[in-house]
Amino acid sequence: MSTLMRVVELVRFGDADTAFAVRELPRPAPGPGQVLVRVEATSVNPLDLQTRRGDYRDQVALPAVIGNDVSGVVVETGPGADDFQPGDEVWYLAPIFTGRGTYAEFHVVEQALVARKPAGLSHVEAAGLALVGVTVWEALVERAGVRGGERVLVHGGAGGVGSAAVQLASALGAEVVTTARAGDHEFVTGLGADIAIDFSAGDYVPQVRALGGVDVVLDTVGGDTLARSPEVIADRGRVVSIVDTAEPQNLLAAWGVNATYHFLFASPGRAKLAALGRLVDRGKLRPVIGAVLPLADIARAHALLEGGSAGEGRRRPRGKIAIAVRQ
Repeated sequence: MSTLMRVVELVRFGDADTAFAVRELPRPAPGPGQVLVRVEATSVNPLDLQTRRGDYRDQVALPAVIGNDVSGVVVETGPGADDFQPGDEVWYLAPIFTGRGTYAEFHVVEQALVARKPAGLSHVEAAGLALVGVTVWEALVERAGVRGGERVLVHGGAGGVGSAAVQLASALGAEVVTTARAGDHEFVTGLGADIAIDFSAGDYVPQVRALGGVDVVLDTVGGDTLARSPEVIADRGRVVSIVDTAEPQNLLAAWGVNATYHFLFASPGRAKLAALGRLVDRGKLRPVIGAVLPLADIARAHALLEGGSAGEGRRRPRGKIAIAVRQ
């Protein structure tokens, strides 16, 4: 096996077409309690776009390999890493802003963060579910505590996080309301949404209020969602946001409905992956892959996630954009 590996490095902050370079770096070796994984697939997330643009330049020293999703095969184990053997198919969410990222042919990770890949998922599908799956599990189960019979509003149900959230909320027994363009309504109801609202055709708030409000709001879109959530949630409702908020928002109305707000930055963990895997095995959760590109096309993947260029004349794909590293 070669001692080198191909990676895509972030060499400068800014536009996707000038930010990355394909390079060869030494293949890492696992230390105590670590495994070396041959990366079969990774994916591109909004966090990657923010990192590339320089939003987290204090946490990222250039040049850097970014990315956090992995599905692959264990090729070597370090001392004391006895949970896995070479040949095991695994998936995981790599620690964020810690160590080398996953836009690479090989990746080293603590075995405690790794889970066996669900047999029913391809590597591309598993890589497309790792970060978004952990995010929605933390949001809906650990933070919001969604219970059967509650009503949940998922903003952006056709997106990568939203499409997973709609499925998970439905699997938890909730009535699911989601915002999506009219052309995506059949898609999101097919995922398990009970009601779809076209956010581009008018204000969503009166439509949600006409339903009697909701118990939980999952904010995947930002904007004024935090400030407007008290207009749609029931007393003691919960709001979970996964979006950085650049502008101050007035949350005074939240006191009037005893609202609880959670702000979430997902953290890796084997137990969460195992819970997601059980839902996959039961047919309750399936990643939505909108596009698959090779590793060398990371810049194009970033452009697609940002909505494509006017010249390309296309919108952002539904679900996740995956990277087939071995393609």
